[in-house]
Amino acid sequence: MSVTGVCQVCERREAEYVCHRCGAAVCTVHFDQDKGLCVHCADPDGKNDVFAEGEEDVPEFR
Repeated sequence: MSVTGVCQVCERREAEYVCHRCGAAVCTVHFDQDKGLCVHCADPDGKNDVFAEGEEDVPEFR
């Protein structure tokens, strides 16, 4: 299955994966490869900051 478009979590990076639970297209930062889930499905209680890793390399859109 080919994934196209931007990540549905950060809306900045190119989506490379599809969440096996909700079907969201997400980038590598927002996908848990071990679980096959997007960060929202992998952490439904929101205990982890989904933007804590890798956001510093993303330019701000203005």
